[in-house]
Amino acid sequence: MNKQTTIVAVDGPSASGKSTVSRRTAQAVGFIYVDSGALYRGITWKCVKEGIDVKDSQAVTNLLIRMNMELVLKDGAVGYRIDGEDPGQEIRAEPVRERVADIAAQQSVRVYIVEKLRMMTKFGSLVMEGRDIGTVVFPDTPFKYYLDADPEERARRRAAEIKVQEGTEDVGAVLSSLRRRDQKDSSRATAPLQIALGAKIINSTGMTIEQVVDTIVADLKAAGAAPA
Repeated sequence: MNKQTTIVAVDGPSASGKSTVSRRTAQAVGFIYVDSGALYRGITWKCVKEGIDVKDSQAVTNLLIRMNMELVLKDGAVGYRIDGEDPGQEIRAEPVRERVADIAAQQSVRVYIVEKLRMMTKFGSLVMEGRDIGTVVFPDTPFKYYLDADPEERARRRAAEIKVQEGTEDVGAVLSSLRRRDQKDSSRATAPLQIALGAKIINSTGMTIEQVVDTIVADLKAAGAAPA
């Protein structure tokens, strides 16, 4: 990370509002938006497509060795192509959702993705969301945030997203799924979900997206990292 590049790390559990907050914050200050979870989903999508067992660490490692993930900048965000193909919204589908935590728990995958994420500074200043951005990927950035919300609130948000994508909505099932994901994320051996040292904790339960974004933008402006 060079001296002119600012990194805003936004970590937190699933459905805590990271994506929307990070995207809107990036737009507000003219930074580039990065969804780190999309990279893990991309690898999961590739495994599903090729029939690879996501719990077979050797098979997954072999996939990483032979596949090519090309980073691309488009519409103010960093995306990617895997072996020349854009998986699009397929990374949000249930086969990927149900397997991505197992992919994200593997050390070889995390090493691979962390390297890709750090390469993104070549595009400019970033607002990057994930689960280990402030603890592992960019631990030295002074702009670290941990977004959280009550589990029930998070379940309602995620269920609403799924309803838009797939036409179904089961808050109870989503809540159970989120709790399983939280347990996997916080207990994995490699880069577990935790609050980064020095991070500002924002519980967004009862807050609007605009209120959360305004909090982060105000910090950036006060520090001179974004235009006042």
